[in-house]
Amino acid sequence: MTVLKLNDGNRIPALGLGIWQIPADQTARIVSFAIGMGYGLIDGAAIYGNEAGLGQGVRDGSVARDQLFVTTKIWNDRQGHDETLRAFDESVARLGMEPDLVLIHWPCPEKGLYLDTWRAMIRLREEGRVKSIGVSNFMGDHLERLIGETGVTPVLNQIELHPALQQTELRALHDRLGIVTQCWTPLGKGQSFDAAPVQAVAARTGKSPAQVILRWHVQLGCSVIPRSTNAGRLAENLAACDFSLTDEEMAAMATLDAGTRLGPDPRTFS
Repeated sequence: MTVLKLNDGNRIPALGLGIWQIPADQTARIVSFAIGMGYGLIDGAAIYGNEAGLGQGVRDGSVARDQLFVTTKIWNDRQGHDETLRAFDESVARLGMEPDLVLIHWPCPEKGLYLDTWRAMIRLREEGRVKSIGVSNFMGDHLERLIGETGVTPVLNQIELHPALQQTELRALHDRLGIVTQCWTPLGKGQSFDAAPVQAVAARTGKSPAQVILRWHVQLGCSVIPRSTNAGRLAENLAACDFSLTDEEMAAMATLDAGTRLGPDPRTFS
């Protein structure tokens, strides 16, 4: 498994399990099973409604807690300095543990609170309550303001990224600032599975289109968090780390970028 170094010295697996839309009553079982398969990164959030199951799955898993990397996020209606501190305490209570990474889930620029939220997260890190702090769905101007006004750079920005939305400019900014790019909806809901560059790699390697796209993410230098509740798919996703795309295949994949966003626009979503 490829491991990425964060700008605070901590490390995060390149491939993990996202638990968005996994039913709360199934989360513990799926998380525990995924850990047993070799997943070391579990990506959760308060708004997903399954933090308790995430924590239970980690405790039920066959790997020591200090060998795992757990993420949660501060939701939009909990932004602001003091509210963020309370929201973090509530997440810790539901998880039954402190996370390794906490993210601001969306910038919500019209609220004007993400700087205060970030300052609260800096405090949590300084107090040793969380190892790493980052953001999700931040655009370049949001990042530059955050860093410019606090002097603290997020370790990671989790963004929508898939073959039809490759976020080239934002990834380049991340590279310049030392921020890891993490990708949600990495498979683009399967819309690129039949694309010629994906099919060509699949034919050459014997891998599935999903595995080809996940491997493409990893070769871009990104962390990727596909979701699945199916044991076969979980194993398939994990096996996306055991082959490589050629330079020519990576270049062909780049031609699929259409700027097509499947989720909300971070500039307006709240």
